[in-house]
Amino acid sequence: MNAAIRAVARTASYHDLKVSGYYRGYDGLMDGDSVGMTARSVKNTLAMGGTWLKSARSEAFRTVQGRAIAAKTLESDGVDALVVIGGDGSFRGAQALSEEHGIPVIGIPGTIDNDLYGTDHSIGFDTAVNTVMHAVDKIRDTANSHNRFFLVEVMGRDSGFIALSAAIATGGMDAILPEVEYSVDELFETVRQGAKHKKTSNIVIVAEGSTIGSPAELAQALVTEFPELDVKVSTLGHMQRGGSPSHLDRILAGRLGVGAVDGLLQGKNQVMVGLQQGQLNYVPFDKACSQGKDLNLDLLRVADILSI
Repeated sequence: MNAAIRAVARTASYHDLKVSGYYRGYDGLMDGDSVGMTARSVKNTLAMGGTWLKSARSEAFRTVQGRAIAAKTLESDGVDALVVIGGDGSFRGAQALSEEHGIPVIGIPGTIDNDLYGTDHSIGFDTAVNTVMHAVDKIRDTANSHNRFFLVEVMGRDSGFIALSAAIATGGMDAILPEVEYSVDELFETVRQGAKHKKTSNIVIVAEGSTIGSPAELAQALVTEFPELDVKVSTLGHMQRGGSPSHLDRILAGRLGVGAVDGLLQGKNQVMVGLQQGQLNYVPFDKACSQGKDLNLDLLRVADILSI
């Protein structure tokens, strides 16, 4: 997100516009907790993980009264338009603010789940997958050395993008995804095929939205079916959300930040700026948040072929 904040601030400066950042998301917007930004004030933020402006889930902003307070803050601060970085919740809030108070808003997709329609990647996704990849590479050393079976849980309550990409990038023997129908019996068959092909390390990537059980439950089922297996569970958790951003995320954030300011100057409103097939595009919030994003079927096929 810092790379996107930097891009918005510098693009605004390029066009001789004043720009402010509000701390703690919508909470800070309602409190008037802001800081003026210039091209120089955002220096040395490109490599920082997280967001220096902080973030927060705001229950008060979900109300009509809360959004009225936010609109009054923007009016008092002389703000003509708003750029929001986040996911569907942030975008729905921005849309409501715009509809109720006439404030132009543009969204930049910032969610590691990569589940927003209208952009090939969202900010944070590539960095999260790289974090998972490096962690699983280390886990594989133990799996190989001790002939252990690992179930590695990654983020993705409703989305399997991280799990699928990580499985391919790390040579996982399988990936359990929320979007794909799967069964414990199919997992058992994967184990049998692994033994048949004399696999010495067995790593299954499990999205947290697994529909066939948690990693702990799957581990118990595996041990019951295959008593000889030494099954371990590793939950990567919030480490996936931090760290210095990858070069792809930095470039993506830069392009989307510039695109957000350009879009506002062109009169666009209530849209998300995305990148598809290398080209910027603007997608209405309603479509970005509700249409849903399908897994790449070719990636599913690649994962299946390479897991033998």
